[in-house]
Amino acid sequence: MTAQETLQVRVARKAVEAEGIASFELERLDGQPLPPFSAGSHIDVHVPGGSLVRQYSLCNASHEQHRYRIAVLRDAASRGGSAGMHDSVQEGDVLTISTPRNHFPLHAAQHTLLLAGGIGVTPLLCMADRLARTGAGFAMHYCTRSAARTAFAGEIAASPLAPHVHFHHDDSDDPAQKLDLPAVLAAAGNRDARLYVCGPAGFIDHVVNTAKAQGWPQDRIHLEYFAAPAQDTSGDQGFEVRIASTGKTYAIAPDVSVVEALRGQGIDILTSCEQGVCGTCLTRVLEGEVDHRDMYLTDEEKASHEQFMPCCSRARSKLLVLDL
Repeated sequence: MTAQETLQVRVARKAVEAEGIASFELERLDGQPLPPFSAGSHIDVHVPGGSLVRQYSLCNASHEQHRYRIAVLRDAASRGGSAGMHDSVQEGDVLTISTPRNHFPLHAAQHTLLLAGGIGVTPLLCMADRLARTGAGFAMHYCTRSAARTAFAGEIAASPLAPHVHFHHDDSDDPAQKLDLPAVLAAAGNRDARLYVCGPAGFIDHVVNTAKAQGWPQDRIHLEYFAAPAQDTSGDQGFEVRIASTGKTYAIAPDVSVVEALRGQGIDILTSCEQGVCGTCLTRVLEGEVDHRDMYLTDEEKASHEQFMPCCSRARSKLLVLDL
């Protein structure tokens, strides 16, 4: 596994976009164009003050090469990433980032339905811009707790996206303002549409389950999690992993991840989110049955037990042999 190519960028602008949400515009130090990206792409950001690396979706127009724009929600349960971005990163600071990559690409469709939950708007905002510029048919529903927590609302309202975007706030007293998800999905589903959803795990699961209940085909439902849901670890057992290149076997305690255990033995696996969302630590499994706990692999990939995320997943068998 090779590390993602990195580059140095300057924070050209930092702005408060909503309650608890800050945006950062990044530009190259040498003034040259940034590497191109497509709608749905994200970058890794090396958070100052430590070894933390976090993924943030690019939310500016995908044809732009003079800047990348990301938005960061301050997480009350932050492990240092979002707090570091909010508190430590200022305009003029230099950051190390990766080149963009895309695990959430936009596909051609007769109609596209975008459903955003909170900060999940970021990749969908870029998608909406792309769809509007190409004249494609689409609708976007943007769900937040309140108007005060709705990032980019004014920007959207003043842009060509405005006729396509519908805002829904949890604290609204207007019944008509609430998202009627079954109706929205039913109307789009009759138009051979594709569905893109991003946001908290509970929001995504609700949307996906409702769509599947209506008969939406799996291959027309596209999603991206920002964080993995909490796991019940009360029944976790210890197991062993064997490194194929050396033949050495290491014990993995019930309360320790494979990444942590191997790191303690001087074996480093490249990681980023450490929640099973980003795919950075994807590792090939040569033998054994995996207890998959990630949000990255498809159901088919998980069923094959040919690869896993050692940052969060464990073993159902007593031994996993890893291609390391």
